Amino acid sequence: MHKLISECEKDLKERFEYIEDIAYQNQVKVIEVFREEKIAVRHFAGTTGYGYGDDGRDALGRCYAKSFGAEAGIVSPHILSGTHALTIALFGLLRPGDEVLCITGTPYDTLRGVIWGEGNGSLKDYGVKFEVVSLASGDKFDKNAIKLKINAYKEVKNNALKVVYIQRSRGYELRDAFSVEEIGDVISFVRGLGFEGCVFVDNCYGEFVEKTEPTDVGADVIVGSLIKNPGGGLAPTGGYICGKKKYIDLIGKRLTAPSIGLEVGSFEQGYRNFYEGLFLAPHVVSQAMKCNLLIGLAMERLGYENYPSMDKTPYDITRAIKFGDEKKMLDFVREIQYASPVDGFVTCEPWDMPGYDDPVIMAAGTFVSGASVELSADGPVKPPYIAYFQGGLTYEHGKYALDRILDKIG
Repeated sequence: MHKLISECEKDLKERFEYIEDIAYQNQVKVIEVFREEKIAVRHFAGTTGYGYGDDGRDALGRCYAKSFGAEAGIVSPHILSGTHALTIALFGLLRPGDEVLCITGTPYDTLRGVIWGEGNGSLKDYGVKFEVVSLASGDKFDKNAIKLKINAYKEVKNNALKVVYIQRSRGYELRDAFSVEEIGDVISFVRGLGFEGCVFVDNCYGEFVEKTEPTDVGADVIVGSLIKNPGGGLAPTGGYICGKKKYIDLIGKRLTAPSIGLEVGSFEQGYRNFYEGLFLAPHVVSQAMKCNLLIGLAMERLGYENYPSMDKTPYDITRAIKFGDEKKMLDFVREIQYASPVDGFVTCEPWDMPGYDDPVIMAAGTFVSGASVELSADGPVKPPYIAYFQGGLTYEHGKYALDRILDKIG
């Protein structure tokens, strides 16, 4: 093992203990929710057809909602991805003529066609306007710009603003993820301006990273993918939407049909992996966070710029590493693939992935296809050549991958 790894582990001891304390608090929370809901073996059974009276489905939604401090929740294997979950939620909440204000800059690549696409059934096609407020210097919320926009909606646009949208994670941008505290602060600010609509948070990559979630501090709806944090590495597919019951009911009518809502939806394979994944999620996220810090500190000491910088606490499981060199970026991503338990013999190549503007290289030698709670890395192949690293079901896996990376580019 490289001497650099041992040095980084010693220097990270206190931060690892902090992460373990968060994991313990979140583990207690999830267990107590399971006990409160009286989860039993019968909840794991699958259903067919319409899925009327599917206790496993309904209790799983309640477990997620209560774990996230929300009133109600949808958890479904029929939600294909985080982007799909976000799309369902937005179309459930919005009507022609409504407007959305995103206060965290331009949303993640795959959502842009959902918002501004033409002739593809986008929000724009349905007469929904989506405006963006860029972040202020230091990648903080630009409260002055937010205030101007919201006041304009009240004074000029006849309160057409229905949703204030927040993206917690960085996507393919060079910025830090937002903490729950920062999200709570800006929600209070927005409410103080008189906004009474829905505060909507894309919570992908942030679940169980802190002791609280955005719904604990005023968010009305949070959305995420089960093959990221909350699925604990076991959920084979799916997404969740949690929040206030009045909004979840509306979204449920978009998930299925307006006349049916959340009364239907079967899944013959059963729900055990979804329940067990949620149970494991606090621990799995702690492992991913340790991988995040270890690889971040090692790369910083090799001279590579990191986001977040190592003097800051990460608020999601992702890390952006700026290489400034195409070969080094590709080597880093490929070593993650070579260190993987699945398809570890495969050499990754950039390709034109659907929904992205540039060729993307992606290392995902994962048990669940594309699961970014498992050790993985990706990024658009363009200057300044940034690799986005995330996940790690076990800390030991991240350590092994780092050992390989240091042999290659250290």
